Amino acid sequence: MSEGSTIAQGILDTSTVILLQRLTDATALPAEPLITAITLAELSVGPLLADDEGERVARQAHLQQAEADFDALPFDASAARAFAGVAASLRRSGRKTNARAYDAMIAATALANDLPVYTCNPADFSGIDGLVVVGVPLPDAL
Repeated sequence: MSEGSTIAQGILDTSTVILLQRLTDATALPAEPLITAITLAELSVGPLLADDEGERVARQAHLQQAEADFDALPFDASAARAFAGVAASLRRSGRKTNARAYDAMIAATALANDLPVYTCNPADFSGIDGLVVVGVPLPDAL
């Protein structure tokens, strides 16, 4: 992708969805951002693991906003088949699939739909054959 060009569609991984309101460069994102059901699953865990009520409420609000803003791509049979290749790629690169299971499933959904993944944590997707990963700049003062 050349500097200044925007891909029509792309999958935002969970890190990017969490930081979405704090990102300052909209051109770093696809024209039509998508998310996966896996991201919704990750976001759903957040409120249950929060240490205090304020954090729990904030995480629940974030989940509900994501549910309202996006129609999540499913982890369907095609994604399940693509997951095999993702798992094999990760193993070949010395990474364990189960350590990054959510990321691997997001990658499989992206591959099954022939879409790039936009992430604030590109290293989470390294070593996955055929996956196009677009790094999204982290917002200042995390």
